[in-house]
Amino acid sequence: MTDSLAANPDRLLPADPGTRQIARELYADVEHLPILSPHGHVPAEWIADDVPFTDPTSLLVSPDHYVTRLIHAAGVPLSELGVGGGPADSRAAWRHFAEAWPLFDGTASGYWLRSEFEHLFGLPAEMVDALPAHADAAYDAIAAKLAEPSFRPRQLFKDFAIEVLATTDDPLDSLEAHERLAKDETFTGRVIPTFRPDPYINLAHPEWASRVERLTAEASGGTAGYEGYLRALEARRRYFVDHGAVSADHGVRTPLTLKLERSEAEALFEKARRGEATARDRDVFEAHMMYEMARMSVEDGLVMTIHPGSFRNHHAPTFAKYGADSGHDIPFAINYTEGIRALLQDFGTIKDFHLVLFTLDETVFSRELAPLAGFYPSVYIGAPWWFLDAPDAMLRFRSAVTETAGFSRSSGFIDDTRAYCSIPARHDTSRRVEASFLARLVAEHRITETRAHELIADIVDAAPRRVFKL
Repeated sequence: MTDSLAANPDRLLPADPGTRQIARELYADVEHLPILSPHGHVPAEWIADDVPFTDPTSLLVSPDHYVTRLIHAAGVPLSELGVGGGPADSRAAWRHFAEAWPLFDGTASGYWLRSEFEHLFGLPAEMVDALPAHADAAYDAIAAKLAEPSFRPRQLFKDFAIEVLATTDDPLDSLEAHERLAKDETFTGRVIPTFRPDPYINLAHPEWASRVERLTAEASGGTAGYEGYLRALEARRRYFVDHGAVSADHGVRTPLTLKLERSEAEALFEKARRGEATARDRDVFEAHMMYEMARMSVEDGLVMTIHPGSFRNHHAPTFAKYGADSGHDIPFAINYTEGIRALLQDFGTIKDFHLVLFTLDETVFSRELAPLAGFYPSVYIGAPWWFLDAPDAMLRFRSAVTETAGFSRSSGFIDDTRAYCSIPARHDTSRRVEASFLARLVAEHRITETRAHELIADIVDAAPRRVFKL
């Protein structure tokens, strides 16, 4: 047995020897299945342009707010970690990361990074264990790997066994990179766009008015006002469908939905264009637009996914200096049962409408999402996301939802990441956790071993294909 944590074949599997053996056999069924990533944030340009990664810091540290937030909590300014466009000295930022490496023990980030260091970059386990003492050597070894011709985004796409990778895209994006990939006969993977209209729906967005003006000018067919706004959104959704999109994603503050009268919605829209909308107006308009987005999904077939419950940019000075996605988005409690009801009254039982509900509030899984998914044919439970995409949280999720909704009502794993090199480690984590959960049910004589083997294949492979219409 190896001393390397990342190379141990039983990592994350149950400690009990009998249950572990069952989990080993279940995991073996899915270990080498292709990766399906129907929700993530890796730019399509990375794959289309196949540009080499520049240095270890810009690849593994600066863009990953899982990493930078914890180092920042230890007293290191974000500016010294490359957040917001700096620093000039990536090696100095890497040394900060290496010094903070012990802080990641027990975290999901630490688990993924250790896997990347050993499996992808070939760092010895002894170096990884003592990274603060080997910061420069590790930096040089990773930099040398990044310089190899084989370490390009396209080759990694193939090496990672990615079959489908979804990006997240602005409604007015030309999708030019997606077009190039679709026409490129040398690229055999599938990179698909995702319609993400948040800045065009959230009246609090500082660019809402200017973005909406451009949207209606370019895509409304000459129709003005609120009607032109809706027509433009519908037109751009069709453009995305024509370019391979399967879903529309919504990063809303809460899951509130409302069905307003057309005159009321028009009045709010015009009020917002004049810059007179109140905080309540913003909440009401966004809730109404969630209803409209569901209506559009019923019409055009895009899967609707909702990611609520994050207090974005919690620390105003940090947001002012470094912008969004700089590590201080904090979860808060939400109410799905009441909030989503208006949408479900009209669309919850419509055939072929798929609505995937995510949460950062763990109490919602068993109390609200599992019962909702256990009744409404349209509702699927989104996998543990963001702060919850960690081994123990994944196990809590399975325990919370399965006894009410079973296995068939969940989305399959969602890696939701910009950290390209972590994708295989994240999916492997999920597969090991699912094997562990199913193995316990077998050991407790709650399901048969034969059924467990069927279920793990469905969870890992068939579920995301079914839910996201892949």
